[in-house]
Amino acid sequence: MVTDKRGRAKWTVSIPPDSDFPLEPKQYADICSQNMEVATHVADMYTRVHKEHAAHYGYYHVDKNFMDVAEAEAHGLLPGPKARTSMKASSLLGENLDGLVESDVCEKSMTFVLETQDAGLGNTLLMLWTAYGLAKKEGRAFFLDDSRWPPPRHEMLPCPHHARHLLVSAATAGHVFGGGFNGYYEDARKMEVYRQKPMFNFAREGYEALFQLANEDEEYVDKRIAEMRGKTVTPGDGKINGIVVGIHVRHGDRRPFEFQYKDSYIPLEKYVDTAKEILRETFNGSRLGNDGITEAASHSIMLLASDDPDVYASEELSEALPAQQQIRLASNKHISNPQPQGPTGMRNFVDEAVGWEGGFFAPMFWSLGRPNGLPPTAVTTPDVKVPPTDEALRLRELVGRAYLMDLAVLGQASDKIVCTVSSAGCRILAIMLGWDKSFDKAGFMNVDGTFDWRGISW
Repeated sequence: MVTDKRGRAKWTVSIPPDSDFPLEPKQYADICSQNMEVATHVADMYTRVHKEHAAHYGYYHVDKNFMDVAEAEAHGLLPGPKARTSMKASSLLGENLDGLVESDVCEKSMTFVLETQDAGLGNTLLMLWTAYGLAKKEGRAFFLDDSRWPPPRHEMLPCPHHARHLLVSAATAGHVFGGGFNGYYEDARKMEVYRQKPMFNFAREGYEALFQLANEDEEYVDKRIAEMRGKTVTPGDGKINGIVVGIHVRHGDRRPFEFQYKDSYIPLEKYVDTAKEILRETFNGSRLGNDGITEAASHSIMLLASDDPDVYASEELSEALPAQQQIRLASNKHISNPQPQGPTGMRNFVDEAVGWEGGFFAPMFWSLGRPNGLPPTAVTTPDVKVPPTDEALRLRELVGRAYLMDLAVLGQASDKIVCTVSSAGCRILAIMLGWDKSFDKAGFMNVDGTFDWRGISW
């Protein structure tokens, strides 16, 4: 709490300019939780009596008693921008060689910090893309790379939302993308998934602007997509081609929403039956003769991506083609019975003798490359704050690349998608498919109960 030159009580957030950046995720979460307390205290000073304040303000509520960092510095209430920092001179735009910030900064910004204790990549991608779309909506400059920051770092605040330079991370997702965000942006005039279209559009804008694979992966994905699309082409002129039905199967530590499967997984037969129903509906309604229908259907393919290596070898999905074969996860039984090496350039976990049993589990991910080996079970999570070894980083990179290439091929090659909406990867695929194909043309098929598409889990 501070007092301005006119003697009025205000509140602000003081982060010493020489603090390391970014702060710990918990520190950002603590700042947000303390915001409400100090804001309520200052408001009570004006009424001289304690009164009950709204439990939840509107998403764009502006607290007239909040003083942004730059304003507090201008009033001499916080150390000014001339304070020396611990940052290297080359790491900050506008910073001269003696470590002082001299040049102008952007008027408003949003900075997305990727650090998170969530081993999964899906929800972080959803937050990243949605944050980008939200920043554009609010007229904020958007920053991601933590090596160059136009705004002084101590002015980046996780709360309140109307701070000039807003910082967004997984630790503060509930404040940025929680009930207030949904309440403000949901389209109350619509029903079901159509209420979510504004949030979908934010994420789609972020996907279009930010989704870029590494060069060698991008080249492989482009070739793989062209190969898959080529398989659907029927010979001759004037005939329709087959279609690509993408199937995404998430196992591991992500359980379905549907109650009867909450302790297991959606049966694989359900994915296959849905895919085959899509094919029947697509071609039975065409104007082709029987021969044309049969030919188009025969040139249709099922494309599969899963975190569970055993799904690829399952009898139910034996007809499906893997989305990508550049990086493959292997189960223990495949390690015990190694298969012949694949195409040149293929890299997989067989070489490392790491079994990805049953799908993606967070403890398994955090334990990759650790000198003390893997955990005996997928229950106890290792200490995620221990600096990873070079080997751990290499293996984590492979997992991340495989995940992104799976999504890229499935999302860009498929005409229809079959998946479980409880999975972040499934919701991402809807964004990659686009609103028109996903919902207006019913190309997004959820097999996890009757739940609609949703965005970020917080």
